[in-house]
Amino acid sequence: MFTLWTLIEASLLCLNAVCVLHEERFLAKFGWGARPQANEFGDPSAKAQMLNLIRSIRTVAKIPLIFLNILAILFKLILG
Repeated sequence: MFTLWTLIEASLLCLNAVCVLHEERFLAKFGWGARPQANEFGDPSAKAQMLNLIRSIRTVAKIPLIFLNILAILFKLILG
């Protein structure tokens, strides 16, 4: 059954997955580890934008994600 809780839980798991990715050990294997260079027009490529998004999520969401994980675990323990 698809509920609001399953949507929240899925988004929490996806945020956890993004925060766990390690650039040097995992992303570098696929050519995503180095800092991307802008193309000749100065616009960042889609790959550069994705890497910036991953870095931003990792920077901004690290501390709040800890508390959200604790709340999700407590919710699951109490309500099953």
